[in-house]
Amino acid sequence: MPTDPGVRRLVLGTLLAAFPGTSPPDWALDLVAEGLAGHTLFGRNVEHPDQLAEATAALRAARPDVLIAIDEEGGDVTRLAHATGSPYPGNAALGAVHDVGLTERVYHAIGNDLAAVGVNLDLAPTVDVNTADDNPIIGTRAFGADPTRVAGHAGAAVTGLQSAGVAACAKHFPGHGATVADSHLELPTVDVPVALLRDRDLPPFAAVIAADVKAIMTAHIRVPALTGDAPATFSPAVLGDLLRCEYGFTGTVLTDALEMRGAAVAAGGVGPGAVRALAAGADLLCIGAQVDAELVELVVAEVTAALRDGRLDLARVEQAAGRTAALAAWTRAAAPVRAAGTDLGYAAARRAVRVEGSLDGLGVPLVVQLFSTATIAEGRVPWGLGPHLDGAEQLRVVATETDPEALRQRAAGRPIVLVGRHLHRLPGGPELVEALAGSHPVTVVEMGWPSGWRPAGVRAFVTTYGASHANGRAAAEALRLTATATA
Repeated sequence: MPTDPGVRRLVLGTLLAAFPGTSPPDWALDLVAEGLAGHTLFGRNVEHPDQLAEATAALRAARPDVLIAIDEEGGDVTRLAHATGSPYPGNAALGAVHDVGLTERVYHAIGNDLAAVGVNLDLAPTVDVNTADDNPIIGTRAFGADPTRVAGHAGAAVTGLQSAGVAACAKHFPGHGATVADSHLELPTVDVPVALLRDRDLPPFAAVIAADVKAIMTAHIRVPALTGDAPATFSPAVLGDLLRCEYGFTGTVLTDALEMRGAAVAAGGVGPGAVRALAAGADLLCIGAQVDAELVELVVAEVTAALRDGRLDLARVEQAAGRTAALAAWTRAAAPVRAAGTDLGYAAARRAVRVEGSLDGLGVPLVVQLFSTATIAEGRVPWGLGPHLDGAEQLRVVATETDPEALRQRAAGRPIVLVGRHLHRLPGGPELVEALAGSHPVTVVEMGWPSGWRPAGVRAFVTTYGASHANGRAAAEALRLTATATA
């Protein structure tokens, strides 16, 4: 049966797609013209600011109120600066500085950067409370492990972004910070009473709602006390009873990517997942990163079929499309305030650096960067001290494949600076550090989520609370390894 054009446009108005390449293909533009809510941009869509501005202008020419979204969190998750690393520290560094005014200014600067290239929806800030040191997906994306501190910075981040005319989308409701699994790869479980969620995970969401956040993203996590065996994205108890009724959120509920295994496996595919998310109360469905015209049509067909067979109520889809249209209308009507942010991110990163021990006598050391994998959220973004070193030799090694004695010989009497991310859980990392520190001057630079682990025998332990370009420069300056560093 042919799809009614009005129904097709309605369904398209709930979908956030994506496309390959640095300019939108015809099918991506045609869908926008037909009513597609918008597209999400990824690193593969970004070469340089002028190119990106041309791409977003082409989308806007197809329909002026199109939503153009991006994951630009600063810190370890950046799309604008995926080729170099972000010029801003991430949330963990901002939480360590604990200056909410600074957080607001940094996010305002990020908003300015996005607005300048035509992006109007930032899938940020991450407001999860990172209470699990081994959380593989949040970590330095969080402002911290204390709900009150995270709440203060979450509200400031939303205010900063939205004052630049870019809608904020706080994530991941009802809280991804206590998980030890990655929802890109599986369905994590947070098996706690709802009362604990209210005390530990939900205060930041209350804060962003009070700051008039325009969108909130769902989490593909299972909370048995609320969701049973399903992810929160498919739970009316989470999206309706908790978020809408108890916390009073009236904006747009946006799903995390439906292609992620935490949702797709539970639903039996992206199409059925779209139906379940809409039925649960979601308004804007992020299909994912690997999207083409065929996948969009599959989702439209599945939702349309659900409207025909009664799995979905037409009024629910109309409500979802209406909330998404209201979000787009806000982005067009916003009156941004522009404020200069020159070197703001680098200055903020310097304030976050913490040094335990002494850096005296470091001289020109051998810098050893320990390889670590990136999460899907982070992608492959350069990190470390390399771009900032003035004369110091750097090696990149795999901890489990490295002989401590070979490093000592390579150092030839020089101190060694070991740079890593999440060293406490890096395979072979703690063992390599401690083997070296037992008979050689070693300084450790931790650029991941800080844990309580401190290796015996090191001269100093430096924590940056992130691995962005700004964090790397700040660490190199603290170690006096840059041309501009002061003694």
